[in-house]
Amino acid sequence: MLAMRPWLHRLCSKCVVKLLPLLCLILNCSTFLAATVSPSAGPRVKLSYSFGRTFLGLDKCNACIGTSICKKFFKEEIRFDSWLSSSLKLPPNYLSYYSGNYSDDTISWRPVDLSRLTTKYQHDQADKRICTFLTHTKTCSIERVLWKTERFQKWLKTKRLTPNLVQGLSTPMLRCPSQRLLDRIVRRYAEVADAGSVYMDHFTDRDKLRLLYTLSVNAHPIMLQIFPGAEGWPFPKYLGSCGRLIVTTSTRPLKEFYGSSSDVAADLALQLLAIINSMRNNDLNYLFYFTHVDAGTFGVFNSGHLFIRDASTLGVIDKQEGKQLMDGQEEHKDIFSCLVTDCQSELPSCNSIKDTRSLIMVCEELLPKLLKEKFLPPVQEKIDRALSRCADSFLTDQEVIRAAQVLEEILQPLQTCDPRFAYRYPDCKYRDKP
Repeated sequence: MLAMRPWLHRLCSKCVVKLLPLLCLILNCSTFLAATVSPSAGPRVKLSYSFGRTFLGLDKCNACIGTSICKKFFKEEIRFDSWLSSSLKLPPNYLSYYSGNYSDDTISWRPVDLSRLTTKYQHDQADKRICTFLTHTKTCSIERVLWKTERFQKWLKTKRLTPNLVQGLSTPMLRCPSQRLLDRIVRRYAEVADAGSVYMDHFTDRDKLRLLYTLSVNAHPIMLQIFPGAEGWPFPKYLGSCGRLIVTTSTRPLKEFYGSSSDVAADLALQLLAIINSMRNNDLNYLFYFTHVDAGTFGVFNSGHLFIRDASTLGVIDKQEGKQLMDGQEEHKDIFSCLVTDCQSELPSCNSIKDTRSLIMVCEELLPKLLKEKFLPPVQEKIDRALSRCADSFLTDQEVIRAAQVLEEILQPLQTCDPRFAYRYPDCKYRDKP
């Protein structure tokens, strides 16, 4: 056996020489795979899981929301709930909402919601529509095609976002745009460095496309950015976006509280009425109105504080500058007008929006489910009568508002002051003292 060692040594040497190109190819492929799952500016991702650009929607940027929070994903400072297990597998990519956890130090974690502007199916259909509408092909470079559109070419040349540049977009927020509202969007757009200016000089061309795309598909993240909860607006905090996913502070949908105790139901109902009232009366003189409400529109923080969880159906009318789009005014429609809706769909007139529109919706759709059979007959009957009048669209605005005030007067004595309502405890102990 000892005499054979030189022969074996020569044989192994030849094997290594022949296998060397294959080894190099494998190493190069590994390097490429690592580069595709981790941005160059961030640290290398652990090999325990693979983060696909397709899952995030980065493969469609800059027809996406933004990239402000991508580093958090790749540094594992944002985790899906499924990552608490050892498998570290990504959740299904067809969901619209995901529960997750967020950290600034990888030690302390807080819950967050991760969501898409719309369902993955709707996103895919919109991408196909872009290609067939503009190139008559099934697949194309979404960004390149949108770049060549007439609307975006106007965006590239402008320094200030004006109402004519968003005319015809289907999102409720821009149904009745004012210059004051558009200036607020530009000043507070969180996906670019804050310049505090109404002019878009600090926007790159890609920044403009991301903003236009977001406003065309779903203005929910923009609403959270320009009316932040830190200033008292009833919205969760916008933490950032990566591709077509946005990250916000976590809330439980209101529908989970339909079976709650009477004092919790009374508290949430009063908060809901207060939010609707603030949407009609606020210091900035905007009228916020819903085009649709359901059990997922509102959410509740762990503190018991109620917020608007989904602002996608929320419109804004500037009462200070007046309603810009009047009946019969011709609207400009293009591919951006129908990314998530039918291009031929008719949008409601700005002049048709009543001040009590949202109040009527809430009294008809949400409050009855929240307050149903929660109280003894005399009180329950009073609540039901007030709700019936509050939900009556044939009454005048003053009559609807008065019915809501009666409902508040019935519910206020039913509120309790204890630690379960952390958002107002222990302040209520001192405020409620005679």
